Amino acid sequence: MDLTFTRPLAEQSSEIAPYFSLRPNKSCDSGALDTYLWAEYYNTKICIIKDRALLTIMQNGEEYFAAMPYCREEDLREYFELTKRYFNEILKKPLKIYLADEEAVTALSLMEDENFIVKEEFDFKDYLYDAEELRSLPGKKFHKKKNLVNKFMREYEGRWEYRTIRCEDKLLVWDFLDRWYEERAETETEGEVSLEYEVKGIHEVLQNCFLIEHRIGGIFIDGRLEAFSIGAYNPRERMACIDIEKGNPRIPGIYQIINQQFLLHEFPEAKIVNREDDVGLPGLRKAKESYNPIGFERKYMVLQKDFAGYEKELTDQYEAEVRQYGSDAQDT
Repeated sequence: MDLTFTRPLAEQSSEIAPYFSLRPNKSCDSGALDTYLWAEYYNTKICIIKDRALLTIMQNGEEYFAAMPYCREEDLREYFELTKRYFNEILKKPLKIYLADEEAVTALSLMEDENFIVKEEFDFKDYLYDAEELRSLPGKKFHKKKNLVNKFMREYEGRWEYRTIRCEDKLLVWDFLDRWYEERAETETEGEVSLEYEVKGIHEVLQNCFLIEHRIGGIFIDGRLEAFSIGAYNPRERMACIDIEKGNPRIPGIYQIINQQFLLHEFPEAKIVNREDDVGLPGLRKAKESYNPIGFERKYMVLQKDFAGYEKELTDQYEAEVRQYGSDAQDT
């Protein structure tokens, strides 16, 4: 089988980005920016089948898993089968996919396929919002958010500004990240994805400036960066994916203002906003619910049964969940 997987290079970003919007898919995990942000953490490798498909495999120790193929919907079955063959014949493992988008799971009828175990990953469903609502914060349901924004604007009138961040501003972002990371690292809890890898991913994106496609903006107070956000745009879905949002927690209203201003300035064309998942953290879930989602992008674990060794893959996944989430995983 002539498939060659390599680490994604920054120079390839503009080449691979179009593959992510070839078929319906509202998942934030399915995007070029997200691929680069977490490339080191997941040891991500890609295979480009010119003008047809982008295949992705990842690794955690001895465990290999894939993403759903990024291709046209009519080609999805072909490249799903090709990925399965690669796992079976080259890796000698059953196909395993984490965070499979629900559009692909439905298109492939995997729920009805007796050769696969399909399990919804409840803690990893993405929150979807009406973009115009997040830009304007209308009505009673956004009353508290609007009050925080207005209070921030009054308190820092003449002292704050929103600024689109350019390549030459990357040192300002790195300085903010150092401050933010030092404070957060002291309170990092088990069950959160490592902050260290997240910061490394942000450094990778900024180090390569605009080779890796993204949009980034920040809130400055008295000329000092106090919040920033990084996102990308899916033209097929007219959807803004907010991959990173960081703010100084000591400044009331800072998250509400960067949330609104980032969309106003960088994504005026967006109809939908995907603000990713809550990874099962109650505080993060409460924060995301407070913005009144209009729906969710559900994601699934897919595991091939008709290949020797799938029982071990299932056991390994279960044990990993118990290590990550504790005894609660036993009740899911």
